[in-house]
Amino acid sequence: MSETQEQPTIETQRPRQPRRLGLSGKLLLLTIPLVMIAEVLVYVPAIANFRINRLNDRLAAANTAALVLDAAPSGMVPDSLARQILGSIGARAVAIKMGQQRRLLASADLPPAIDHDYDMRAITVWSAIVDSLEIMFETGNQSIRVIGPAPGGAQFIEVVIDEAPLRQAMYGFSRNLLLISLAIAVLTAALIYLALHYLFVRPMRRLTASLVAFHEDPESSARIIVPSQRGDEIGLAERELSDMQRDLVSMLHQKSRLAALGLAVSKINHDLRNLLAYSQLLSDQLASVPDPRVQRFAPKLMRSLERAIAFCQSTLSYGRAQEAAPDRRMVAVEPIVTEVRESAGIGSDASITWISAIERGLTIDADPDQLFRVLLNLVRNAEQALESRPQGDAATQQIRITGRREGTVAILEISDTGPGIPQKSRDHLFEAFQSSGRTDGSGLGLAIAAELVRAHGGDIHLVEGTIGATFRIAIPDRPVELHYVRSERARA
Repeated sequence: MSETQEQPTIETQRPRQPRRLGLSGKLLLLTIPLVMIAEVLVYVPAIANFRINRLNDRLAAANTAALVLDAAPSGMVPDSLARQILGSIGARAVAIKMGQQRRLLASADLPPAIDHDYDMRAITVWSAIVDSLEIMFETGNQSIRVIGPAPGGAQFIEVVIDEAPLRQAMYGFSRNLLLISLAIAVLTAALIYLALHYLFVRPMRRLTASLVAFHEDPESSARIIVPSQRGDEIGLAERELSDMQRDLVSMLHQKSRLAALGLAVSKINHDLRNLLAYSQLLSDQLASVPDPRVQRFAPKLMRSLERAIAFCQSTLSYGRAQEAAPDRRMVAVEPIVTEVRESAGIGSDASITWISAIERGLTIDADPDQLFRVLLNLVRNAEQALESRPQGDAATQQIRITGRREGTVAILEISDTGPGIPQKSRDHLFEAFQSSGRTDGSGLGLAIAAELVRAHGGDIHLVEGTIGATFRIAIPDRPVELHYVRSERARA
């Protein structure tokens, strides 16, 4: 009995990577500047609009004062009253132009020079923004003249005001707007952060955690992610990840079963090979018995035992390594088919009808032992398919083998009248441990047959549209080397 030794495994620890900013931190850093940019875009036109409204209020108050001052008889207004009127509207002077005449209605403490002129009749958005920013960044109490439309038949009205009160009002408005904007910005940023965190960051963390957990124990079905009901790309990614993890778990379990099976078969193979060797010695002694029936069956028994020993010798070849390279030569097909029938136990008195339609003298360029294994696996599959038919089914139970040559390709077909192969089993028909629909099958017969046929450079496939199941094998002849042909011609 061969002993297996477990090799010690060395666990390698992956170097710990430095902690980096996660998706939540990146999202927060992205949200804050975006909200600040939005606040700036809101503040600039808001402060410009506040300045325009403030100046328009001064003009409206100046129009009211102009009506009062113009209504005085002969324009005689006491200085004390004029000062009170100008103080109520926050101006230093009010003038109006009618026709070609420009009339100063009232004045008090006029500055020696006017620093800025603003015509509210021809203001633009850009000029309003630029002028507002200039006022905000200036210092001192400069004088500005504001020109606007006048009531009645006058062309325009002028009012001279101080810039400092306007600047202070703009500062107050900016402070209030900043406080309100900060509150709105914090609320907006929180809502955006929570929405994006809930919609994207949390699902991505869930996917990442599932990948990490699955990497730690890829054979545990408990580590498979449970997909959500989302219909977007994240939901699709969850479902695809779940399917991929299930496939990997199934494949790893299958590999584990294969490894356990290989270990068990290696132990059984050792003892079985010894038993078969002893049986071969007994068969050698039977060959010397003069009984005609013994002499008839002894060579077949010896041949079967030799083949069984060879099978035991290469039992692990499928799971551990590739099959041995085929020893190809031109062999007759009909004797191999006859031997397959006898090995399968299908006699003339069997319930299964055997039909052999091999082209006369058909030869095939193949390894005879491997070709025997291919045909025997397919015939046994056909037998099991016929046995799985319901009791009382009076249909003919038949296995048919046909063979022909198409140029340099030999074609063999093995068909039965069984229930056929289910559609769900056809996609993985030639894979190991993928049975063709029977619950008692091992799922190795078709996989071994396909591997041996492909080793010959051939092809095997299921023929569609037939009664039961029909497998077609095509094995091409090997190309003949020119020097071999020339030597054969020289000998002739």
